[in-house]
Amino acid sequence: MTSRYPEVYAAWRNDPEGFWAKAAEEIDWFRPWDKVFDPDQGVYGRWFAGAECNTCFNCVDRHAARRPDAAAIIYDSPVTGSARTITYGELLQEVSALAAVLADNGIGKGDRVIIYMPMVPEAAYAMLACARLGAIHSVVFGGFAAHELATRVDDCRPKLMISASCGIEPGRIVAYKPLLDGAIERASHKPERCIIVQRPQHGCELQPGRDIDYGEAVAAARGRAVPCVPVQATDPLYILYTSGTTGQPKGVVRDNGGHMVALKWTMSAHYGMDPGEVFWAASDVGWVVGHSYIVYAPLLHGCTTVLYEGKPVGTPDAGAFWRVIAEHRVVALFTAPTAFRAIKKEDSEARLIGQYDLSRFRTLFLAGERADPDTIQWAERHLGVPVIDHWWQTETAWAIAGNPVGLGVLPVKYGSPTVAMPGYDVQILSDAGDAVPPGTLGNIVVKLPLPPGCLPTLWNADGRFFDSYLAEFPGYYKTADAGYRDADGYLFIMARTDDIINVAGHRLSTGAMEEVLAAHPDVAECAVIGVADTLKGQIPCGFVVLKSGRVRSAADIEKECVARIREEIGPVAAFKTVLVVHRLPKTRSGKILRGTMRQIADGEEYRMPATIDDPAVLDEIREAIAAHH
Repeated sequence: MTSRYPEVYAAWRNDPEGFWAKAAEEIDWFRPWDKVFDPDQGVYGRWFAGAECNTCFNCVDRHAARRPDAAAIIYDSPVTGSARTITYGELLQEVSALAAVLADNGIGKGDRVIIYMPMVPEAAYAMLACARLGAIHSVVFGGFAAHELATRVDDCRPKLMISASCGIEPGRIVAYKPLLDGAIERASHKPERCIIVQRPQHGCELQPGRDIDYGEAVAAARGRAVPCVPVQATDPLYILYTSGTTGQPKGVVRDNGGHMVALKWTMSAHYGMDPGEVFWAASDVGWVVGHSYIVYAPLLHGCTTVLYEGKPVGTPDAGAFWRVIAEHRVVALFTAPTAFRAIKKEDSEARLIGQYDLSRFRTLFLAGERADPDTIQWAERHLGVPVIDHWWQTETAWAIAGNPVGLGVLPVKYGSPTVAMPGYDVQILSDAGDAVPPGTLGNIVVKLPLPPGCLPTLWNADGRFFDSYLAEFPGYYKTADAGYRDADGYLFIMARTDDIINVAGHRLSTGAMEEVLAAHPDVAECAVIGVADTLKGQIPCGFVVLKSGRVRSAADIEKECVARIREEIGPVAAFKTVLVVHRLPKTRSGKILRGTMRQIADGEEYRMPATIDDPAVLDEIREAIAAHH
């Protein structure tokens, strides 16, 4: 089959507004737009200005009216040994009941609600109930420590928080309530109410006057009709925090209208899905993949979405993914390359695949970090289906570049997420802002305006949004990724251009980790770099220089530093290595040469930086790394 991609991309390029107006016919609107795109609104313009809509209505109500008995969510939890299916009719009941509880507690249009939850159906209900009321949700990954949660509380100032008594990991229970309480104690802003899901595996005490039992409150409200509140297409649906290079999180804003239009389009064009089919994004609702492809996109499209509370290995074995695909008739899986590296490590010959019927499974999609050719080829060989790498960011909500299965698969080039999607005019520029020839490494940028679904700004920070993304290359959005395009137009994403590292698909700021290390009483200065790891893609490694005259054991200080990162950032950082060194390599102006340190740690060839103050320091770093190994 010849791919229709070239003609579809050309149709977008020739008439961007007509293209997205056509795509918008897939969404039910309460009021049509005045302009498909208004260049005079917002920082760089806004999509579907003047339109009124509701995201919950499009995800839930319209399907519940036509197909109430169709499966909406399959909850599969190997860590609790349970699984159940929620139909669209049941989903409407659950979301309406929670929306009633939220409304009874003063939540309305524009109010913020933080959701700090494990992978349970109530997390999706909470997102949709907020959308139903026009409230703005901010989901914070349940693995984050109290300090990280507190920074988000102070930034978005929620009126209410929704959480659970615990999360469940293989072999251990993570108590959420102490983290929630600790975050509220640390934060200067105090939410008025907290709604807590009491899980039978580990309950918690509720604080009188503030905390509400989710189960009791929702049971009392079940059956109440709560209408969907019309909101502007340009109103915020959610805030999702991504790491900032300063350690201060950036609140990515997602709007309602453009977000729905873009995600609905991707389900058919990019992922090749039909309504009623089963789609599984093996991620977490705390990350952008969970927002876009566990909750919103599959439900907008009328698919069945799998919400999985487990791991690729260890729950119980490396066949966990194959079991879920077989039992629930999954046709497409979207996950991070890390998951497949873990499966490959445990079952390198893929013997467990043969135990399951994967005949309905059509496509594997990978994103979240660089997909190495070995992992892609291993998956292709053992699954016998297309393995599609694609590239996008928290900021964009959907793929900047990919291989659009629904339009016909393009030839795969290993190491490339293929080509730019409609909506994205991707260019490669030098540091001076000039276009570079094919095959030349440069800054990957997207010509403005960004397509529907992408961030219009940062929460309460238009200036920071402009400075972070638009200032360096006028007229373009800076992805902060470096790479090149080949002669066929295929993109190759090579590295971050800032100090964000990618641990198992989780983007984490080295700056935030350095702030924690620098607060240790014995540490004079420090640097954190991302070191290549065969399983997680990257893992952080810290280098600390001690204050003069310290006589304590370096091993003790290293252990304390690791413990501090786990306490302040959380286990998600996978932070296990700190090396005490005499000094750090710097430029003459005092900038730490983190890029060169990373090249040394990864065993790569490197050029001596022209601006280095003392080249001998690099030998000291190399010796410290060698001694650790």
